[in-house]
Amino acid sequence: MAFSAFSPSDPRFAQYLALLDRWNRTHALTALPPEVRFEELLLDASSLLPHLQHLQKGALVADFGTGMGIPAIVIAICRPDLRVAAIDKVGKKMAFVRQAKLELGLDNLIPCPGLSEQLPPLQAQAGVAKAVGTLELLMGWWARHGAPGAPFYAMKGPDWPTETKPKGWTITAHPYRLPTRGERVVIELSPEISG
Repeated sequence: MAFSAFSPSDPRFAQYLALLDRWNRTHALTALPPEVRFEELLLDASSLLPHLQHLQKGALVADFGTGMGIPAIVIAICRPDLRVAAIDKVGKKMAFVRQAKLELGLDNLIPCPGLSEQLPPLQAQAGVAKAVGTLELLMGWWARHGAPGAPFYAMKGPDWPTETKPKGWTITAHPYRLPTRGERVVIELSPEISG
């Protein structure tokens, strides 16, 4: 099994936070104060790792609306055996992701600038997104970029049940709690099996 647990002491996480701090002074990438970034960005993203255990070496994970590379960078660090596509339409955020790829030595991270609905289909084996759009919007993107039968994992807050449920998908909620940032949930969406 290639699954690697999140290791907070990995120096690349400190490198990432230092890089984000430097860039944020000029480019205003995030409004999160520095003291909560480790928990809100890195620790939170690590909640996806157990759900990706089933992926084989070389599988492609697509992160929609990656922003500052979250959760893509955490997945790329903890699962060097996977390829991770970081998708975002905002140029300054993609420039940051490219710099992080370079400075952290993440050869498996693939910056994908542009709109999800305009990029060539990725045929990814898993999709992820943190706090990006509705489940319906995400499933529209996933219909274009997911391999047949591939699952999608949406990171949401506790109010997710108010969203309209996309048709044709089985939904499983995996709740978890961050130490100081509260309740969260990973929403697993799998294609319904017809017949």
